Amino acid sequence: MTGQFPTREAIASHQLAQLRRLLAAILPANSFYRNKLAGLDPAIASLEDFQARFPFTTKQELVEDQLRQPPFGTNLTFPAERYTRFHQTSGTTSRAPLRWLDTPESWNGMVESWREILRVAGVRAGDRLYFAFTFGPFIGFWLAFDAAQAMGCLCLPGGGLSSQGRLRAILDNDVTVLCCTPSYAACLAEVAGRENADLHAGAVRTIIVAGEPGGSVPATRQKLESLWPGARVFDHHGMTETGPVSHQCPALPGTLHVLDSAYLAEVIGAGGKPAQAGDEGELVLTTLGRAASPLLRYRTGDLVRAGDGAVCACGRHGTVLRGGILGRTDEMVIVRGVNIYPAAVEEVLRGFPEIAEYQVQVDQSRTLAQLSLRVEPRAGCGQPEALAGRVGDALHGVFNLRVPVALAAAGSLPRFEMKARRWSVVPCN
Repeated sequence: MTGQFPTREAIASHQLAQLRRLLAAILPANSFYRNKLAGLDPAIASLEDFQARFPFTTKQELVEDQLRQPPFGTNLTFPAERYTRFHQTSGTTSRAPLRWLDTPESWNGMVESWREILRVAGVRAGDRLYFAFTFGPFIGFWLAFDAAQAMGCLCLPGGGLSSQGRLRAILDNDVTVLCCTPSYAACLAEVAGRENADLHAGAVRTIIVAGEPGGSVPATRQKLESLWPGARVFDHHGMTETGPVSHQCPALPGTLHVLDSAYLAEVIGAGGKPAQAGDEGELVLTTLGRAASPLLRYRTGDLVRAGDGAVCACGRHGTVLRGGILGRTDEMVIVRGVNIYPAAVEEVLRGFPEIAEYQVQVDQSRTLAQLSLRVEPRAGCGQPEALAGRVGDALHGVFNLRVPVALAAAGSLPRFEMKARRWSVVPCN
């Protein structure tokens, strides 16, 4: 079931029925949750009853389970022979990547969620979608590829090609929808400038982005739309462990709607208690339709802003994430008493069209942590030294910190196909 629900009560009724079905499927068949929930009555009276009595699941629990029971751990509801899809996380937020298996039934359910994302993005049969990334074990756009095919779209894979080759394929084949990270969309536009390729002459009208918070950062979205004339940036987010979770609001860019048909979402604050409307908190998800490798009250680590339950401007009644994914709970750094998230720095820097790329270093080896930046000016940028000064002033205005800003030579900073890694930390001695 996808699409809009007529009322908030209809959403809750659907989620409760799905949750009861999920618990009946995984208990006692799934040994991870059988052991984790031992002694807990699985019969739930309401969503509130479930949230009050059932414990959170953490990534560290899952990592340790797979280390104890390699290679796939015990969070499997069916015999291994039932599973046909393998994916794994990048391993950037834990010591080891998580391996994730799916049966055809679970996979098809996630494909249907992706079809809903594509429909809201305005994708229709006959569109030509280009997937500008390497097809590896990262779940990425595998689901989107299958969903677009099922909708009657022409799907063009971009694996194994250089950025120049991908750009040429996009323009030569009249691609209408580009799927990539925000960073890589900017990289392709930069390549177009070097190659004297005219993006005005291209057919791309939508850029579907994920993997980074940039798609819901106003300055980043505006920059990409200026680099790709006539194209609209459409954000969504998901995780290997959960599948596709949300899509951009069709009426309010910068707002994400959770796919309430597939997930029970919560936002928690300090002590694991529900966050108040408007407050920042951690997104917690229960995967209602992925019974083969389920997650109950999974702490995603994604920082979001709790909604107030009001109907959105687009008419949807479900879970709303204003501002999209604000950052990650494990990415926040404290510099001289100021809490700083990468997305907040991104918002400042993308307000400077003269910046081609940047890197951030956090030096925690000092008594007081120090934040410093390297910025790479775009070709033809006049007075780059003045640019560095203006960037420093803008950061001071937002964070009330003096941040050293150094210039990097043209083309010297790395470009990213998948998740950008612009931040590095010098640890304490």
